[in-house]
Amino acid sequence: MSTTTVKRKINVESQVKAYFSDAPIMQKIAYCESRNRQFDKKTGSVLRGVVNAKDVGVFQINERYHLSDSKKMGISIHTIDGNMEYARHLYESQGTQPWRHFLKVRLFVLCGGLCKKAGTF
Repeated sequence: MSTTTVKRKINVESQVKAYFSDAPIMQKIAYCESRNRQFDKKTGSVLRGVVNAKDVGVFQINERYHLSDSKKMGISIHTIDGNMEYARHLYESQGTQPWRHFLKVRLFVLCGGLCKKAGTF
């Protein structure tokens, strides 16, 4: 991993932590969805999902369902700032529901089962 890649990853992680300092669950979602990456380290392009290439960026926001609405709001989900801003919009309007499938599997593993016991999801 190059120094530039490491700096970019740390920068994205610190941006997510600052932006969602009031919502630690969103910090965990960003980590699990993308490992705090907005861009593909090989190509430099926006990070796309492995299972679904329509999922983009640090929060893996799906273009099929959200690109049109994000554009109407003047938000580009292909930038780190826009991806976080749209994730905030989703979180404030729907909670963690847009990431519900992911949460049940990955956060259980990430938290060692403690999240489920604590009622996080």
